[in-house]
Amino acid sequence: MAEAETGLTAPARDTASLLDLLAVVVQRRMVVLGVMAGCTSVALGVALLFTSTYIATTTFVPEVSSSNQLPAGLAGLAGQVGLSLGAEVGTSPRFFANVLRSREIMERVLQTRFADHGGSSVADSSSLMDLLEIDGDDRLERLQEGRRELSKRVTARVDAETSIITLSVKTRNRDLSAAVANTFIRYLDDFNTESRQSKAREQRAFVEGRLKESAEDLRDAELALQSFYEGNRRWQQSPQLLFREGQIRRRVELVQQMYVMLNLEYEKSRIEEVNDTPGITVIDSAVPIQQRSSPRYGLVAAMAVVLGTFSGLMVALGLEYMERLKASDPMNYARLRTFLSRRWRTEH
Repeated sequence: MAEAETGLTAPARDTASLLDLLAVVVQRRMVVLGVMAGCTSVALGVALLFTSTYIATTTFVPEVSSSNQLPAGLAGLAGQVGLSLGAEVGTSPRFFANVLRSREIMERVLQTRFADHGGSSVADSSSLMDLLEIDGDDRLERLQEGRRELSKRVTARVDAETSIITLSVKTRNRDLSAAVANTFIRYLDDFNTESRQSKAREQRAFVEGRLKESAEDLRDAELALQSFYEGNRRWQQSPQLLFREGQIRRRVELVQQMYVMLNLEYEKSRIEEVNDTPGITVIDSAVPIQQRSSPRYGLVAAMAVVLGTFSGLMVALGLEYMERLKASDPMNYARLRTFLSRRWRTEH
């Protein structure tokens, strides 16, 4: 009935409402543009107050150790003598990502000297703690605060499919970010090499000790067999002596086999102590980037334009509503204006 009286269908009313809205926007376009320009200016002004930061990234993959662990027999012998060789040094990418953020490596990086604001000489270098302006009552407190600050600036991501690790470092200087990232990789490679060489030295020392013991056991077994032959020249004619000779001879053969195996393992461990130093394969070294990571002025401006436009539309519609209310219902207009004035004074 209402639609028949007005002569408008529902789609027609929607079209009329949209046209009214567009008319308000066109009529008060200067308000919309003014609010949008104001929001954009304020957002860019605030962004300019923040210090520019630069992120440098490097990608690498840990190499797999070529060394073999001790044979099961030698591992059992190590346990019998109370020597624990420990588990193989971790080789998973996540292990290396965690080592990058360890206390030892972070403190080494914090105490490393880097070029100060683009300086290239030794005199221009300062420790990373000084460059990051880390405060503290003493050296230990500064290191603690430095680790906390550096952990916020360093991220390590692991690609589970490719095992590639991506290290990112963020500072206020593009050259410093790249230098710090590459220093992290260098110290990680040092840790990896030292850990594996230590493992190889420990293995070689154990095998060397067992080789000496096996050589003594072999001499004792051979002397026992020699003494048996010298004291029993007709041992083949006695079943009891035949059985005894077999026992002693089998003992000599067993000790000989152990000695040969230990000797081969000893030579192998000596070679691995020198050669088994798998390191870090760097895919892309960190380089200074020209584009700042934050603040991103283009993104800030785009977001400010969107929010400013929306705010401008709201202001324009609010002004239009107040103007129409003033013309159609002056009493309610006065009440609303009084209410808004009181709220403004209360909040400000």
